[in-house]
Amino acid sequence: MHRTQHLPLLLIGLLLLPHSQPVQASEDTSNQTYIEFSPNQTYTEFSQSNISSYQIASGNADFAFRLYHLIASQNSRQNIFFSPLSISFALAMLSTGAGGDTQTQILEGLGFNLTKLSLPEIHEGFRLVQHRLSRPSPELSIKVGNVLILSQDLQLLSDFISATKASYDSKILLSNFRDTEATTRLINNYVKEKTHGKIRDLVSGLSPDERMVLVNYIFFQGLWKKPFPSSKGFVGDFYVDENTVVKVPMMLQDDQQHWYLDDRHVPCTVLRMDYKNDAVAFFILPQKGKMKEVEQVLSPDMLTRWNHLLQKRYFYRKLSLQFPKFSISNSYALDEILPGLGFQDLFTHHADFSHINQDEKLQLSKVFHKAVLDVNEVGTEAAASTGISAMFFSAKPKKRVLVFNQPFFAVIYSTSTQNILFMGKVFNPTA
Repeated sequence: MHRTQHLPLLLIGLLLLPHSQPVQASEDTSNQTYIEFSPNQTYTEFSQSNISSYQIASGNADFAFRLYHLIASQNSRQNIFFSPLSISFALAMLSTGAGGDTQTQILEGLGFNLTKLSLPEIHEGFRLVQHRLSRPSPELSIKVGNVLILSQDLQLLSDFISATKASYDSKILLSNFRDTEATTRLINNYVKEKTHGKIRDLVSGLSPDERMVLVNYIFFQGLWKKPFPSSKGFVGDFYVDENTVVKVPMMLQDDQQHWYLDDRHVPCTVLRMDYKNDAVAFFILPQKGKMKEVEQVLSPDMLTRWNHLLQKRYFYRKLSLQFPKFSISNSYALDEILPGLGFQDLFTHHADFSHINQDEKLQLSKVFHKAVLDVNEVGTEAAASTGISAMFFSAKPKKRVLVFNQPFFAVIYSTSTQNILFMGKVFNPTA
């Protein structure tokens, strides 16, 4: 008889957003980046053979928002931040070792229609996304990686090794899991190195019965096209709710042009902030008392709608922007969350990972995800203290003031792959 061995899965997302030194503002819009969220869009810069990277974007977006709403239903008054693409990468890689219904549940749970997309197309899509995200750039660094930490005596099937290497460029490290201290140190040091020290001590309490650990990480470091001047920082009030006000360092951009709109159908303001090179951020600020109403309509279609509107020049207008500087970190035990998204058998004895190893009955024990959001202004020190109670108001004709001084939503999006890298809700930037 096969022994049942536990298979923990560790997923890591990291977002680091430092700001470069101030640059002279420009009124010229001729060099603006125009993007489409729709996965059906064909970009001239890509060949037809790369269409698979677009085909998986729709499924990834569907999974991202379904996961967000499930987490939000359990944490309505807390910060939410995660990397849906990191989670999708790791689970899709795991699916190469799954068989039967287990493989189907993973892929359908990730949002893929298996009657429209074949298994090779899905894995090829992830390979192309990883390749395109990892292109070196002095202005935008996105690193995506996968590593398998194996027990020294676990014999993997050659097809599984080949598949994970070919589509996910996975690395393999060997360890003696009976020496839990050494294995914990190996994993934590690896993660610390790959995330540039931002995520430390990820793993603790490993069991000597573990046989394999899967780790996926995403590291993002980008520079705004229009950075915040370090000389204009101040301390302001952030209104968490009607009874809670916290002090936060605020960054200020004055007399700049930005892509933003006041939605006529959804009670919110949407700001698009571009990074240099290949990413944009959408910040969605609900009107006072309308947080739940806006949260309920968040969806791939709504993001597509906002993205299309924010490419019309009418919405590129002069704005005085006040934005908090903060750092938040979230950890999730996804083995407690994923069953609610259709992954029913993944953590039970019904799971089939026979394509990884046929000598032992492997069972998934833990799926752990940690993400860090660091929005900061290098060298900034809080100076004056100013309380802002209004969301936005007219300072003078043709100029608006937009103040992110209450809970808001954030989506970080890769323009070249059309995938959501990170998303969440900043409920309390000091928590």
